[in-house]
Amino acid sequence: MLKPSISDGKPIPLLLDNGSLRPEATLSLRRLAEALSEETGETVWPVSLLHSSKVDPDKLGGKPADTFVRFIKAMYEKGHSRFRVIPLFFGPSGALVDYLPEKIRSLRQTRPGLEVQIAPCLCPGDPSSDRLVVGMLADAVKATQRLEGLVKPRVALVDHGSPSPMVTQVRNRLALYLSNFLFGAVEQVAPCSMERREGPEFAFNEPLLARLLREPGWRDGPVIVAMLFLQPGKHAGMGGDIARICVGAEMEYPTLRCHMTPLIAQHRNLIPLLSRRVKVSEPSLYAGAGR
Repeated sequence: MLKPSISDGKPIPLLLDNGSLRPEATLSLRRLAEALSEETGETVWPVSLLHSSKVDPDKLGGKPADTFVRFIKAMYEKGHSRFRVIPLFFGPSGALVDYLPEKIRSLRQTRPGLEVQIAPCLCPGDPSSDRLVVGMLADAVKATQRLEGLVKPRVALVDHGSPSPMVTQVRNRLALYLSNFLFGAVEQVAPCSMERREGPEFAFNEPLLARLLREPGWRDGPVIVAMLFLQPGKHAGMGGDIARICVGAEMEYPTLRCHMTPLIAQHRNLIPLLSRRVKVSEPSLYAGAGR
C-alpha cells in the first residue's frame, strides 16, 4: 500500500465519484483509489463530488470522507495548486460538464494559479474505452449466467437514468455493443433506466426497468439485470432501488426471475482503464476546467 503523499509539481490525481450517503460507496472508492495508486505509482486521492462528507466517520474507519470543494481548499492552503480529476462516471453527466466546472471557476476567483484538469469519463466515445467497458459488462453477464445455470436469458442493461441525452446515448451504445458481444449466448439485450424525470422531454430514458420487466417475454422467464453502475449505494447496493424494482416485478409474475450482475468496480480491468486517465497528459475535457 502506498503511503499518502503529494506529487512533486505534477497535478495531484483525484479519483472522483458523485458521492453517496452510504458508507459502502466511500469504502469502495477508497479501495479503487488504493489499487489505482499501486498501478500507477502515484498517490490517487479518493474524493466525492457531494454527499459523502455526511457519512458518520465511525462507519469509515474513523476517517471522514473528502468532498471536492473542501479538499481543493485544504490542499491549496498547503501550497498545492495543480490537480487532475479522474471521473468515476460512464458518460458526460451534468455533474462533469456543468456542476464541476462551475465549482472550479468559483474556486479560482479567490485562488490564483489554481489549475484543475478533468480527464475523460469512462466512455467518452473512443472505441478502445468502449471495448474495455463492454468486456467488463460481458464478463459480469457470463459469470452470472454460469452461476445460475441460465440458457439464453434476456439481458436488461440498466443505468440510473439521466436528464442528459448524451449519457443515455452511452447507455444505448454499450447495449448495442454488448448485444453483439453476447450474440448467440443470450436471447436479447435491451437498455433501460432505473428512473427518469417527468415530462416528454426526458422520454429518451425509456424504457424504465420496472416497465421492461413487465413486458411479454421479459416477464416470462429469467432476466439478467446487467448493472451499469460502478459502486454500491442507495441504488445499486444490497437491498437498493434496483433490487426492490426486481422483487416488485417478481411478485407480480411468478415465472420471472431477476439475476443482478456484480458492479463494475469489482472488475479487474477497471483499474487499467482508469490508469490511462492518470498517466496520459490530456487537455481538460470540459470548458472552464483548466487554467
